[in-house]
Amino acid sequence: MELDTALDFARTTSRSVLTTVRRNGRPQLSNVTHWVAPDGIVRISITADRAKYANLRREPWAALHVTRDDFWAYAVLEADVELTPVAASTDDATVEELIAYYRALSGEHPDWADYRRAMVADRRVIARLHPTRAYGMLP
Repeated sequence: MELDTALDFARTTSRSVLTTVRRNGRPQLSNVTHWVAPDGIVRISITADRAKYANLRREPWAALHVTRDDFWAYAVLEADVELTPVAASTDDATVEELIAYYRALSGEHPDWADYRRAMVADRRVIARLHPTRAYGMLP
């Protein structure tokens, strides 16, 4: 499957399953919300206290499984992963990227100042997936 085809399919939904690699080599799967940005990079908001963050710091690779609601079409994007710094202040670059992520998926937030504070308090990070391979079954 061509990467562009898989990315186009991933743009049709924001729900997916992220697979990272545990220290013992076994997979760690997490339900996530993703955004395929216009630059073709898939972005996912995660917190720095979760297993997927530790896994991605150690092994910066992931697979993202995206499926259609009826379950009869899917694409898997394998990707090299880049992590932003942990959100440390309400006006840092990570928080700005988290705002772009939120806007792309949900529109405007009713209280951006509160959102900014929450991103820092949650120790949020953006995982940027740079797809390298795709496979799956699309109609």
